[in-house]
Amino acid sequence: MRHLFIWPLLALAMATVSCDNSETDRNPYLLEPRFSIDLNLNLPQYGSLNIAGNALYVGGNNVGIKGIIVYHQGFGQYVAWEASCPNHVPNDCSTLTIEGGVSADCGCDDFTYSLLNGAMLNEFSEDGRPYPLLNYRVQVNGPIITVFN
Repeated sequence: MRHLFIWPLLALAMATVSCDNSETDRNPYLLEPRFSIDLNLNLPQYGSLNIAGNALYVGGNNVGIKGIIVYHQGFGQYVAWEASCPNHVPNDCSTLTIEGGVSADCGCDDFTYSLLNGAMLNEFSEDGRPYPLLNYRVQVNGPIITVFN
């Protein structure tokens, strides 16, 4: 009978030890807006995303902060990034521009980011660490790509 009392205590101890109290390291410059947009790859304005290695900027009201950049990684896999530079507050020069299909440049500070994984490609000389591109969720259903947060 005594062992029945030990199992709940052991389970409680394991749950307490396994909890992680560290906060997620969020980007302090970019808010994370709630939005959802469907991109129909059968439409001409999104057709370039049918080709692996292509990236496309999509702007408009309620599409991220400064718009989104969708990149086709190949084999039907897509990633979507916020189109605002992640290492400062959004402003007039902070909308990223796609360069060569695989990277995006920030006009404010000449930082370049990979569209494959969102990492900064430059050396970061400021205090602290650089933030990668802010990614959004992507769901593919036939020719429809849904990007949302």
